[in-house]
Amino acid sequence: MRIVIQGAGEVGSHLAKMLSQGAHDITIIDDNKQRLDSLSSTVDVATFQGSPSSLSVMRDARVQDSDLFISVVPFVPQEVNIVSALLAKNLGARKVTARIDDDEFLTPENRLLFKQMGIELMFYPEKLAADEIADLLKHSSTTESMDFARGRLQIEVFKLDEDSPLLDMTVAEFASIATNEDLQFRVIAVSRGGLTIIPKFDTKFMYHDLVFIIATRVGMSFIMKFLGKSNIEIGKVMILGGSKIAELTAERLSRSIDTVKLLVKDKEHGSELSEKLPDNVLVVIGDGRNSDFLLEEGIREYDAFAALTKNDEANVLACITAKKFGVERTIAEVENIEYIRLAEELGVDNIINKKLITAGRLFRFTLSGKARLVKYMSGTEAEVLEYTVSPGSAITKAPLKDLSFPRDAVIGGVIRGSESYIAVGTTRIEAYDRVAVFALPSAVKEVDRFFK
Repeated sequence: MRIVIQGAGEVGSHLAKMLSQGAHDITIIDDNKQRLDSLSSTVDVATFQGSPSSLSVMRDARVQDSDLFISVVPFVPQEVNIVSALLAKNLGARKVTARIDDDEFLTPENRLLFKQMGIELMFYPEKLAADEIADLLKHSSTTESMDFARGRLQIEVFKLDEDSPLLDMTVAEFASIATNEDLQFRVIAVSRGGLTIIPKFDTKFMYHDLVFIIATRVGMSFIMKFLGKSNIEIGKVMILGGSKIAELTAERLSRSIDTVKLLVKDKEHGSELSEKLPDNVLVVIGDGRNSDFLLEEGIREYDAFAALTKNDEANVLACITAKKFGVERTIAEVENIEYIRLAEELGVDNIINKKLITAGRLFRFTLSGKARLVKYMSGTEAEVLEYTVSPGSAITKAPLKDLSFPRDAVIGGVIRGSESYIAVGTTRIEAYDRVAVFALPSAVKEVDRFFK
């Protein structure tokens, strides 16, 4: 696929790195030579320097021949990205997307308006991150989660601590402890020391593993009980930082949580946020990295703490401090992907990375039209994909055990009408099923071919 990315900032550069793994032809346009040089030194991409809405630069970069055009120009008004995307569409790009920074554009009627104009997707990375945080607090006993069909199938990620009953148990032994009624789950992956393993029956669980499990509601209930986990009732949340993600998270949480406290260092910015946010969001001016200040603000009384400043190290350290003071759930924004594993090992419960979240949304456009959803989960380089099965596609030709399905991928579950199932070797996929797949990057293209 030929992909043109307009903007070599934080999000654009990460997208280029992620998409280049799929053997795509990637071209980057940016007006900043330093950003282009930095990216081209680490990723095999073609670069063009020039203004983001220059038609001559876009033609030189062969935008007119692109299958996908992504406009993520940094540090400019959102109108620049929108205009660039519309120009690309009119030049001949097959699909176009644009980054925005105003959620008014995401209302159903406005989405439809822009789709009619030719923009297939508008994405707001900070809002995607805020929505992810709100979802994480609904599943407060796991490090990450993902729901299919409103929770009829769920993927949950469990970190194995020193007292976990799974330690030294094999996958087969874990399955054998459940009754037939309870055996509505499957271990789909294990992340260990930065390496993702698609497990076999004799794979043994070890201390500090991240275990990815897909289950029906009944199966997840059994797992939670077996592991001694329970969701915490989140009634009070403290947020550190005055960033856009922090603001959007506070606004989103205020709809369902009684008490939200936002700690902002800058007095003027704090006053602005206090005027904008709902009445049940209390904005407090002070340095939330200071332990004494956190104690003064009653951190011990809070159920969850989210550190959402623009400094990864400060976010991780603040979460460690909050954990020390007894906060049950901690969430840190960590944008340096190399720090994610370290943050997890240091005890941060949940990691948010807006680049990974955004990449999942956009990666779907590089696959067949049958991929409904793609998500990158922190702690693993793998992707979770949801497909709607086309009549006659290769995945329907035989039971799963008789298909040459990629070794680096696993079909976890199937939703058929109002029913949900955990996939096993004898499962036969049918047309119009919704299928949840966990795949390493090396297998994604081959997986996609099964659903075309």
